[in-house]
Amino acid sequence: MEIKKDNKKSSDSSSNGKVISGSIIAAVCIVIYLFALVQATVRIYISVDQRKTAAKQEFTWIKDIALSFGKMGFLDDRFIKIMDDSLKSTKTIEALIVTGADKEHAFEKKTGNAITWVNNSPRFKNKLNLSNQDLFDALDISGIRNVYIKGIASAFDYEDFSKILKETLLIIFAGLILAFFTLLLYFLAEKPKGRMIRVPSPKRRSERTPVSGEPVIYAGDGGPKGLYSPRSSIGWEEYTEDRLDSELHRSSSTENDLVLISMEFPGLLDDDMFKQAADEAVNFFTSRDLLFESGKHGISVILPGIGLEAAIEKSENFYQRIMEKFSDQETYIGISSRSGRLLNAGRLMLEAAEALKRAKSTKTSIMAFKSDPEKYREFVRTH
Repeated sequence: MEIKKDNKKSSDSSSNGKVISGSIIAAVCIVIYLFALVQATVRIYISVDQRKTAAKQEFTWIKDIALSFGKMGFLDDRFIKIMDDSLKSTKTIEALIVTGADKEHAFEKKTGNAITWVNNSPRFKNKLNLSNQDLFDALDISGIRNVYIKGIASAFDYEDFSKILKETLLIIFAGLILAFFTLLLYFLAEKPKGRMIRVPSPKRRSERTPVSGEPVIYAGDGGPKGLYSPRSSIGWEEYTEDRLDSELHRSSSTENDLVLISMEFPGLLDDDMFKQAADEAVNFFTSRDLLFESGKHGISVILPGIGLEAAIEKSENFYQRIMEKFSDQETYIGISSRSGRLLNAGRLMLEAAEALKRAKSTKTSIMAFKSDPEKYREFVRTH
């Protein structure tokens, strides 16, 4: 038996490369989030500052109007109408209070929003959405003493705020998408922790004429019916995972090993030939209940109570048997075992499938996946 070992240095290098790649992606995501928060904070600060400048300019403008029309008739009907109209035309000023000659008058864009009354005297409300900016000035109207105008402005431009928040959320969302797809690709690319064992093809004991027949492509009829498939007289493929999970649970409770063998006969296009191969597998591995179809040309075998080395030897013997039965027939076998690990059927099926895939790609008849229990436990702990 020839063992294809991983180079420890390249393994460590690959592990370090993954750690570095993960750290780079994490750093990029953190930079994206920080950028989103910083740019939002800066833009909000600039927006508030620009709002204050605009409020100051509008208050100066409205004060000049009050001074001009106050000289014509202070707090008369015309003055009040002009001030109401002027206030409504501003973008930032929410309310005004004009006092003088023992009179006070309040002007408000939206009644009750910015002004409250205390002892029949108007006062500005102290609210978060109202600026604490000092908008106050005297009106020099001859013949009237102590004439003042006060104003209060809104602190925020909500349209600008809405735009900033939407764009910030888009940046954060982009970071989340990057992180999600990076993790997805990482887990999709993650390979089982262990090494492949290449088993040289056993020598054929004899040469026989292959079984002939018309090629027929098998197509399922909508789902399994009964315990065994009529095509092969072994278990339906759909039952494999449930039965394997049950056998894994039994093996772990008794601390016994268990092996899963995935084999494929790519050239068996005839259903009769496939059934003969399945019968050979049943006769060789003894338990029909633990054999299942796998795709159009494959068989999965569950072997409880034996280890990887014994399973490799069995596979070699079965390979020789198949070669005697079907001359010049391609046969590939992938093997994986529980090896003292707590794992589910999906994981063991993945490892056996990887071994089979490697066998086909390298044209190796038998390939076994040999796990490293310590590395596997570390993998489970960190993932």
